[in-house]
Amino acid sequence: MGCPYCTSPDSKVTDSRSVGAGVRRRRECLRCGLRFTTYERLQTSVLLVVKRDGVRQEFDRDKLMSRIITACAKRPIPIREIEKVASDIENDLQSLAKAEVSSSVIGEMVMEKLRLLDRVAYVRWASVYRDFQDLESFERVVRDLKDEKSQTINSAQLSLLGVAFPDHMPAKHRPRRQARTSR
Repeated sequence: MGCPYCTSPDSKVTDSRSVGAGVRRRRECLRCGLRFTTYERLQTSVLLVVKRDGVRQEFDRDKLMSRIITACAKRPIPIREIEKVASDIENDLQSLAKAEVSSSVIGEMVMEKLRLLDRVAYVRWASVYRDFQDLESFERVVRDLKDEKSQTINSAQLSLLGVAFPDHMPAKHRPRRQARTSR
């Protein structure tokens, strides 16, 4: 590992810590004395990504991270959350135990993670990934997201009132609580 400041190949490790699926090492350059951090993670096998046009490329975590960061631009999402999304997807891909995976599978994984993390980032990713050809397709995704949120809110509000209904029961079919009147 070359020093990022003077490019000297000689450095010593001053500290090592386990982080997630890898190791974080603090290093000190033996030539200029400046310190830097490196991250190591185990690569169990080479995973090839099959693109839409049939081209095969080696999976690149950094490329995935940069695309997710773009979708999350100007959103109040800590970088550690974005790194966790990328790590989770990489781990999920490794657990598939396949030599090749379609880029559409990765795209769907990212969409699912972003849907749970941030709705705006999810819509951004979906707009590029799904390559909407018309406004109606885009509106449908946003409408589904709104419906999902309103169902979640309704369930949460009812549970605060001590009422529990199955998630599969639409809110409009659930009985309404009658307001109590004080005398």
